[in-house]
Amino acid sequence: MAKPLKRADGPQSVPALLHRNAKEFANAPAYREKEYGIWQSWTWSQTRDEVEALALGFLELGLDEGDFVAVIGRNRPYLYWAMIAAEMAGAVPVPLYQDANAEEMAYVMGHCGARLAVVGDQEQVDKIIEVQDQLPDFERMIYLDPRGLRKYDHSKLDQYTAVQEMGRANREKHIAELEARQAKLNYDSTGVMLYTSGTTGKPKGVVLSNRNIIETAKSSSEFDNLKRTDEILAYLPMAWVGDFIFSVGQALWTGFCTNCPESADTMHVDLREIGPTYYFAPPRVFETQLTSVMIRMEDASRFKKWLFDTFMAHARKVGPAILDGKKVSFMDRAKYALGELMIYGPLKNTLGFSRVRVGYTAGEAIGPEIFDFYRSLGINLKQLYGQTEATVFITAQPDGEVRSDTVGVTCPGVELKIADNGEVFYRSPGVFVEYYKNPESTADTKDAEGWVATGDAGFIEESSGHLRIIDRAKDVGQMADGRLFAPKYVENKLKFFPNILEAVVFGNQRTECTAFINIDLTAVGNWAERNNIGYASYQELARHPQVMDTIQSHVEEVNRSVAEDEMLSGCQVHRFVVLHKELDADDGELTRTRKVRRKIIEEKYADIITALYDGSKQVSTETEVTYEDGRKGSIKATLEIREAAVQPTSHQMAAE
Repeated sequence: MAKPLKRADGPQSVPALLHRNAKEFANAPAYREKEYGIWQSWTWSQTRDEVEALALGFLELGLDEGDFVAVIGRNRPYLYWAMIAAEMAGAVPVPLYQDANAEEMAYVMGHCGARLAVVGDQEQVDKIIEVQDQLPDFERMIYLDPRGLRKYDHSKLDQYTAVQEMGRANREKHIAELEARQAKLNYDSTGVMLYTSGTTGKPKGVVLSNRNIIETAKSSSEFDNLKRTDEILAYLPMAWVGDFIFSVGQALWTGFCTNCPESADTMHVDLREIGPTYYFAPPRVFETQLTSVMIRMEDASRFKKWLFDTFMAHARKVGPAILDGKKVSFMDRAKYALGELMIYGPLKNTLGFSRVRVGYTAGEAIGPEIFDFYRSLGINLKQLYGQTEATVFITAQPDGEVRSDTVGVTCPGVELKIADNGEVFYRSPGVFVEYYKNPESTADTKDAEGWVATGDAGFIEESSGHLRIIDRAKDVGQMADGRLFAPKYVENKLKFFPNILEAVVFGNQRTECTAFINIDLTAVGNWAERNNIGYASYQELARHPQVMDTIQSHVEEVNRSVAEDEMLSGCQVHRFVVLHKELDADDGELTRTRKVRRKIIEEKYADIITALYDGSKQVSTETEVTYEDGRKGSIKATLEIREAAVQPTSHQMAAE
């Protein structure tokens, strides 16, 4: 039987946490936003007033208990407030990915039956108007930025500030009802509904209770000793569970300040200005930042590049040990201190990481080389493993026990077990309530005792208790000769190179592995400019002979590294192609969180995969693409298929 759940002693809901903070931390900063180049700030007391005014406005618009409110846009305090206000009014907030297209939004809003939508700007208004005839439950839209909307039909369209003013003007009319709805909220009330990224099918609505949110925020904050004085930068998609827990759950539990950048274009400048002490990013962000560093070093003088390479080699040798408080010789510490003054400190400042006390990466596996690079600088970057269904936290790395090859130990209150087939299962106070309107998937994922199937294959180290994830359980397979096939392991190694943006490895039930490669247009384009190589398109640059030679050298270097791992040595890449287009979420090849949709890619590029295995030297293909304005088109290309040198494995030598 499942363990009985305890009742909380403190606040029972997200709005209750806000009221507590407004009372106890009244004048402390709660949210900041940069607008027109100036940081605006709201205290906890002001935030409570803003949220309450919006919640009262919701009631004036007729929002009922149990209704769903879609929230769409970039990270802004107003949209975080909209989620809290929705729950305060007894409704359920449903954040959506702002870069989702109109059809994707129609599916989510139609599935949950959203009556209201709070959106950031004209772009989101237009997308909902485009599909509103598919949404029988949808009634009104509230927009934040009025630019471009003056001549729109406002019969079902309200400005955010006008709804707040409506709420303030009708406070006496609705305050008793609002307080009554808040009083009903408890640990088992729904706090938010977040949709999965839909890697294998249609997104599922994950119902998270206040218990899930508050217990997870409490235990994870205590795990890393998060404080009210910490600062975070909220820039990741609001529809993603990680952002919700960091920017709402943990922020409300600890009382720290959530800072919102002015735009995606100014994010790195704003990151430097804020200097967060608590920072989270998926591997792709760290990969992009590392690529930017490497590009700049390629443009540096010979002396500066020598200085950088020399001190970074020393940092990789002793940096992580110094960070973990381990024994390091006086001379090595002295040289590292000099490197901190000349290289590491300025580099951390450029990246915006000078004050980071706790940093995490998750979402997918990060390449060990990338992970070690940041830790060598003295940045306390750690790995955590989680899911939307777990309210993020399953395992995390404690300070002093950080390794690139594990995802840490169980978080407080979490239990783990490994099934006979290697799949990881967990249960915890963060385990989701259900998939909305999907009892079959709920039963498939969560059993009667509360154990949840992660879909990932891994094992727990007996000596350390750390969890090691091999790959997605459905992606882990066998080569034709029985050796283990784990594509993500190889893909992460390939993506360490700044020239490679994305990689997809094939080989399940085959005699050898092959790969698709996407070049990083920023890194490779910079190289082309330095060498006076002209190009008119991604496709032209991707098939340049020197680019192909460079990618081949990267693949062969990865093969040498993979060959050293006896368990995975069969995953060396024998042949590869550099694709003629970037894999794109708009084309269905990636999820909105940029996870590879392998099945779709295998179907869409079946002709290229066939050519990789039939000995062809090249392949002609035509691919449908979606342009930014939604129009469809196609790209034709003839792709070169390259052979990559592989290393002999112990398995092969034994066979001989």
